[in-house]
Amino acid sequence: MRSEQEQTVEKKSSNPIAVSIAPWSNVSIQCYDKDVPPFVGAALERLYGNLFSSLAYYRIFGGADQASVYVVREGKNVVCAWLFRRHHNSVRVINEGIRIDQDDVIRFTNYIFATYPTVNVISFHAVRPQMVELPMPYQRFNCLEDMVLTLPSSADSYTSSLGYIHRYLNKLKRDFPSFSFRVLTPGAIDESQIRRIVDLNHLRMASKGKESINDENTTQRIIQLASECGMIGVVMLDGRICAGSINYRVGDNYFLETLAHDPAYDDYRIGTLCCYLTICECIARGGNEYHFLWGQDEYKSRLLGVQRDLDDLVIYRSYLHMVLYGKLAMQHAVHAAIRQARMWVRSTRRRNNVGGKMVNALWRMVRGIRQAKS
Repeated sequence: MRSEQEQTVEKKSSNPIAVSIAPWSNVSIQCYDKDVPPFVGAALERLYGNLFSSLAYYRIFGGADQASVYVVREGKNVVCAWLFRRHHNSVRVINEGIRIDQDDVIRFTNYIFATYPTVNVISFHAVRPQMVELPMPYQRFNCLEDMVLTLPSSADSYTSSLGYIHRYLNKLKRDFPSFSFRVLTPGAIDESQIRRIVDLNHLRMASKGKESINDENTTQRIIQLASECGMIGVVMLDGRICAGSINYRVGDNYFLETLAHDPAYDDYRIGTLCCYLTICECIARGGNEYHFLWGQDEYKSRLLGVQRDLDDLVIYRSYLHMVLYGKLAMQHAVHAAIRQARMWVRSTRRRNNVGGKMVNALWRMVRGIRQAKS
């Protein structure tokens, strides 16, 4: 069923420029060219519940300028809504992080190639294709991983799966009787709280000899998005924020933006504890999934995050066009090979054997050379 919001705002939408109705079924396709009707935001949240397939994210962080919308309905119900951009001879689907089924991919590909005769390449980035084969030539390769925790029905059930967590939490409470954990949502979130967490992130990265990716421009956008769909968890010690997590809620799912803590409290695993307490709050609020997002950091697996692979998918109009766009196809093949090599290095470094020790030694040497040059 469509939400009441979808049904209400759709009345204000512009008319689609192209309509294709299958006469043998109640399935219809509509395409809004360089226009995102108001009903699309609610439809995206209901269908996908993913931060990287939400209008709020694209409005604030960019990426959907001049976007068109492809909509599939069964009767009156929206069952598929993909944002895309056309550029010369290609179409790029903007939705990311979502599951895409084989039938939907085939229907979309056939529609785009039939509607836009000059388009010869269609690409998806960081999606979860659920398919066996396509009737047209394509490339598919892993590009990212999303560490995801399917939230249990109760915080007690989750805590019972983490045998170590009480030890760290009790030690922190014992040494700091002023300990408290607070959760803030839109309306109660203050810019200074976000900036404190971002500053802790900078401090944490500096202690590792790294530079935080959260510059002032990014911080401003985080503040804006958090004011709409944010949920912040902070650990307070002696009245100061010593650890914090910035998260976003989309539908029933939560997405971790930044987790940071004061390195002075490393021995207490205060960052992990902050994330754990945040997850417990998500469970209490009826959440479905908690997304740690990319990066195979140890704390994510310790908190029971499970790797969910995200792939790039590139589809060509024909094998002839795959040859004609050989440079593009080769670039994708090279990116896939580099990704596989990095994953192999990462997994090998974790092994406590001769191969792992050799790769770690080589890795330290390369880092030393890079630091010397910088």
